[in-house]
Amino acid sequence: MLKRPEMVLIDVDGTLVDSVPDLAFCVDEMLKQLDMPVRGEASVRHWVGNGVERLVKRGLLNDLNGEPEEALYRRALPIFRALYAENTSKRSCLYDGVSEALEFLSTAGVKIGCVTNKASEFTLPLLKDLGISHYFANVLCGDMVEHKKPDPQPLLLSAKKLGVSPQDSLMIGDSMSDVKAARAAGFAIVCMSYGYNHGEDIRDYNPDAVIDSMAEIKNIIDW
Repeated sequence: MLKRPEMVLIDVDGTLVDSVPDLAFCVDEMLKQLDMPVRGEASVRHWVGNGVERLVKRGLLNDLNGEPEEALYRRALPIFRALYAENTSKRSCLYDGVSEALEFLSTAGVKIGCVTNKASEFTLPLLKDLGISHYFANVLCGDMVEHKKPDPQPLLLSAKKLGVSPQDSLMIGDSMSDVKAARAAGFAIVCMSYGYNHGEDIRDYNPDAVIDSMAEIKNIIDW
């Protein structure tokens, strides 16, 4: 059993929301406009988690790492942004157990925040469209900080804003970036088994717990 936190920060893509269907649609439509081969949802599922800029680069290269030609990237990024602005939540959905977990946390007397590498122009509409924005006392997006996860800065800034110490804080995420950020910030970290971790088993990164449904959060903490 983990100790009761005073604050819970939750990641978006791969944790709260399965956003890959929309992201994959936009990657492939972007590539069509650039007269390049589409990549498909299975490939995009391995690439999500480090922000739109990195996702666009991965789509252009059809690879997790590397840097595309700068001129091509500068053409591609605004195309993707325009597409995603129109397709932020058309195909995305909450994972099973998310609504139940958020409702439980909201009645458990803890502060709830959202920390994501996703830009605010996409995050805020997505949370609103899926009907969960009201649960969060603070939402910190990738374009609001100098350093994104796996840097601890977003977590530490959220803790400061909500007036909670890191040792009394819990992060719920799905990726190695979430684990690394939480460890560096001094947070406890619980990961979802179903998320986006570039094809790797999140258990290999030794979070404090791994759960299959966010609703299980009420069973692994000493409330």
